[in-house]
Amino acid sequence: MEPPMELSGGEQEPGAVRLLDLPWEDVLLPHVLSRVPLRQLLRLQRVSRAFRALVQLHLAGLRRFDAAQVGPQIPQAALAWLLRDAEGLQELALAPCHEWLSDEDLVPVLARNPQLRSVALAGCGQLSRRALGALAEGCPRLQRLSLAHCDWVDGLALRGLADRCPALEELDLTACRQLKDEAIVYLAQRRGAGLRSLSLAVNANVGDVAVQELARNCPELQHLDLTGCLRVGSDGVRTLAEYCPALRSLRVRHCHHVAEPSLSRLRKRGVDIDVEPPLHQALVLLQDMAGFAPFVNLQV
Repeated sequence: MEPPMELSGGEQEPGAVRLLDLPWEDVLLPHVLSRVPLRQLLRLQRVSRAFRALVQLHLAGLRRFDAAQVGPQIPQAALAWLLRDAEGLQELALAPCHEWLSDEDLVPVLARNPQLRSVALAGCGQLSRRALGALAEGCPRLQRLSLAHCDWVDGLALRGLADRCPALEELDLTACRQLKDEAIVYLAQRRGAGLRSLSLAVNANVGDVAVQELARNCPELQHLDLTGCLRVGSDGVRTLAEYCPALRSLRVRHCHHVAEPSLSRLRKRGVDIDVEPPLHQALVLLQDMAGFAPFVNLQV
């Protein structure tokens, strides 16, 4: 039988092993603290000064930080403490901080973590162009970025991102309503060659001009979300079918000017499209009507 293990100080039974007596860097950090949720780490660091030092050492070596692991809402002071020593982050997700996260909170974190490859700032409406500029300037390896529902993102902010992020592959601009065709055209021309996933959903200012330029400049594009882009029509979709051989999914729900003939070529290639063909819609409607269900053959 192994000797009993104690958390911290106090009178120690003969043969007992205290947790903190184990090697920190060889045992506790890689095999114990790496499995403890961030929320529990906040509690653990209150146990003693020694545990606080251990937790801080663990946090300093984090490669991935997701504020959702702390809870649906995280206090400003808690975020500052959790990230104050982190200098090797590769992934950063701060959506639960959306109500208060400001440039002053974010910019120092970005400056200390130039290796960042993935950043999620969905809904962080208190940020500004300054934060995006710091991200683009200081994190040249950035590959994935979510700015969904960030109303402050405008054409100038997107230009800076397009100019300084050569590795960018995935970009979520859902509901960034200040963006217009010109900004998306610039993004396509500067970074289109590497883009694989892009969301422009819920943006009434984006139309066929932007979609056609994306198609011509993004040969590796696999996923495109145009949900609710009311100015997008069949011309843009036809250009996608012609120039985007890698396309795997297309979202065009609520794009009322996109007609089925423009989608049929993509369907034949197996592209996943979120709207059903008109015939299928009609047959499903008939099935729901009393008396028709027994006679409808969906294999037609």
